[in-house]
Amino acid sequence: MSSIKIQNLRSLRDEMRAVARGERTAPADAAKPSFNSVEAVVRLLTPANRRLLAIIRDRKPRSVTELVQMTGRAQPNLTRTLAKLEAAGIITMKAIGRRKAPIAAVKKIVVEIDPYSGRDRLRVA
Repeated sequence: MSSIKIQNLRSLRDEMRAVARGERTAPADAAKPSFNSVEAVVRLLTPANRRLLAIIRDRKPRSVTELVQMTGRAQPNLTRTLAKLEAAGIITMKAIGRRKAPIAAVKKIVVEIDPYSGRDRLRVA
């Protein structure tokens, strides 16, 4: 399982400025998806989006248009949702000719909440 970074915006900004000033090197996970809170992940994984992810995993649509037909969701809304899921690293978009097909990128997300601090963690498989 790999980790997804949970980092508040202030901490991220401070880290980026320190890297830009040359005071430190960029962290190894700088290019990986990150969230400012576990709540942000939970908001992304709504019941509707989880049904969408199940359709992507199980029915393997060959394009966004095919996924629109499978789900009955409006294409603009579906495209925005797919972009958010891709930015989070939950799906990838594979180019197939001129079309793009969503592919499930994770099997499981494990949330570890530290009730005494802000050191929550996400792990993905």
